[in-house]
Amino acid sequence: MQNRDEKETVQEDVLRSADEIIGQHVTFGMIAGAIPVPIVDIASVTAIQLDMIHQLSKLYDIDYDDERGKSLVGALIASGIGVSIGRAGASMVKALPGVGTILGIGSQVIFSGASTYAIGNVFKQHFESGGNLFDLDTVKSADAFKSFFDLGKEYAKKKEKIQSKEEIFETLETMKDLHEKGVITQEEFEKTKAELLKKIVE
Repeated sequence: MQNRDEKETVQEDVLRSADEIIGQHVTFGMIAGAIPVPIVDIASVTAIQLDMIHQLSKLYDIDYDDERGKSLVGALIASGIGVSIGRAGASMVKALPGVGTILGIGSQVIFSGASTYAIGNVFKQHFESGGNLFDLDTVKSADAFKSFFDLGKEYAKKKEKIQSKEEIFETLETMKDLHEKGVITQEEFEKTKAELLKKIVE
């Protein structure tokens, strides 16, 4: 039987692992968000966010369901309608010639990182309180999502300055794994792969 100190140590380790999972996926999401292909970037970032939820679920010994995860991600994004509009707008502006691509990439990178940070922390908070994937109330979580999103923007801005080729390779491996699991399509994976490889040789 664990004593109080042992339980606190285990809890600290879980919290640290959860923060590492979130931080890693924020980086992956930001790299995927920089893909200059409208809509494909959103599909890639969403896939990364689902992988993050899956990993957090395993950490907290929570049953995971991919369809439920997709539904919750969509609902949380929609709960902050400004976030949802900004995300779609940043993606679509990449289709504009020249400056549109530059502006779109800059916006989408921060949106992708901030939304991933917010989603990860909403789930971490929920799992810490004893919740599971099927009793998360996205309406009640809307305020928490918005607060975490604001914090996530600053977190993403700091992360944006320290991305490396190694992190791009890690993102590519994650996307490959998600494709093999059927989370993203062959076409989405191939487009993502092509754009990530371009970033490596630039």
